[in-house]
Amino acid sequence: MYHITMIIAIDGPAGAGKSTVAKEVARRLGYGYLDTGAMYRAVTWNALRTQADLHDEEALGRLAGESRLELRDSHILIDGHDVTEAIRLPDVGEAVSIVSRAPQMRAHMVIKQREMAARLGDIVVEGRDIGTVVFPDAEVKVFLTARADERARRRVIELRGKGLEIEAAAVEAEIAARDRIDSGRRVSPLEKAADACEIDTTDKSIVDVVDIILRLVAECSTR
Repeated sequence: MYHITMIIAIDGPAGAGKSTVAKEVARRLGYGYLDTGAMYRAVTWNALRTQADLHDEEALGRLAGESRLELRDSHILIDGHDVTEAIRLPDVGEAVSIVSRAPQMRAHMVIKQREMAARLGDIVVEGRDIGTVVFPDAEVKVFLTARADERARRRVIELRGKGLEIEAAAVEAEIAARDRIDSGRRVSPLEKAADACEIDTTDKSIVDVVDIILRLVAECSTR
């Protein structure tokens, strides 16, 4: 069971701006912040580190259940390892959609996500199935999207900012493949909740998107 006063669920595909927007919304409201995608990436990093079979769903489920995930300020740790930077590298990005489609793994992760959120109180949670599965009763639900080429451009800037030289075409192909896997998995697929507000961030600034979400929160608070 979990009890939280206000949940803002922000879902959407890779590169739509979820992390940047969710962090700023949380900062503006003084709420907690939870990046569930980082949690899946951390377990994926652990699977790669331990050379687990990425197609063995039962093994991945056990790994997720046994892994100790912690949030410390803006850092994420798994089994004592600070993986904040490592989980953003291409090898993890290529594997995370394969790992995260395992039903047993997702069941364990939903439990962990609800437990972490409950400890943070009022919270902004971002991911791919927050408004549909993790917190279907969230007071505010947002689905961010953007054109594929724009999402790829943002990802290239992010990776090059970390000192990685990568071709835009390769990133766009990776994002397209991840979209197909995430949207097509049989358990908790990436999809917009029926009652979510969809925002296309392609031609909007971060401030514009954050302001839209804050208005939704204000409207919710006055109901």
